[in-house]
Amino acid sequence: MKIFSPLSLTLFISFFAPFCLAADPVLQPAWQTDDIFLQPESIVYDAKRGVLYVSNVNGDDNGFISLLSPAGELIDLHWLTGLNGPKGLALVGDNLYVADVNDLLEIDVSTKKITQRYHAPGSLFLNDVAADDDGNVYVSDMMANGIYRLADGELEIWLVASELEAPNGLLIEGNQMIVGSWGNMTDGFSTEIPGHLKTIELDTKELNSLGNKRPVGNLDGVEPDGNGNYLVTDWMAGKLLIITPDGRSTTLLSLDKGSADHTVLPQQNLIIIPMMLSNTVVAYHIN
Repeated sequence: MKIFSPLSLTLFISFFAPFCLAADPVLQPAWQTDDIFLQPESIVYDAKRGVLYVSNVNGDDNGFISLLSPAGELIDLHWLTGLNGPKGLALVGDNLYVADVNDLLEIDVSTKKITQRYHAPGSLFLNDVAADDDGNVYVSDMMANGIYRLADGELEIWLVASELEAPNGLLIEGNQMIVGSWGNMTDGFSTEIPGHLKTIELDTKELNSLGNKRPVGNLDGVEPDGNGNYLVTDWMAGKLLIITPDGRSTTLLSLDKGSADHTVLPQQNLIIIPMMLSNTVVAYHIN
């Protein structure tokens, strides 16, 4: 039996302690709304106003945005109507950007008006929205394996690649985009091989898989956990996953099918998930 010296034992403990002590977050139910929404797909927090915006797909040409409090109280179900099939949301200053089928909408939340409607030429199914530190806005086109970028008032295709494998959720961290891929679809939204997380360097557009390309699920929302990992929803399986930088995934929550584009409120230790097929929004405390 090998005996460690005090110095070597100290070095051993200091090196391996973070790995031994690291643990997945424990989630406890916080609240759940009634089934008042109509296909809620995405949710984003407005810290300035203390409200959540919720997109409601609601079939064709009937979409709308709702207002919800961080405590789960409905403020205004039909805060803004007249949309087509709104999905992903991103807030930049006082502008709410919405992926609306083939258009990217710019909504001034202070006046509650659509100020710009940017058409995405050649798009098939705009899905999630994210913004970089310079205020450029990106939107995924899930069915066309593409990502558009809004820069200097022009919405243009930014990247098209089969390796995106039906890009859904977008997250930007510094100069890197994290993409939640759905996987190559075979029949409708079904996949033989589910998707996994991808990374894209914003300046070079270099596209890689996160980790070892291990299939994870039909990924939707992607958010950071604050510790270098990612909290990701699997829409088809109805799960909330935590995915490490090397691509390993663990199920944190087993939910109903339709767990969509969520948001995380770190200061309130909350994760809030729209449940698209049950027409509810659910929230969990992060411990």
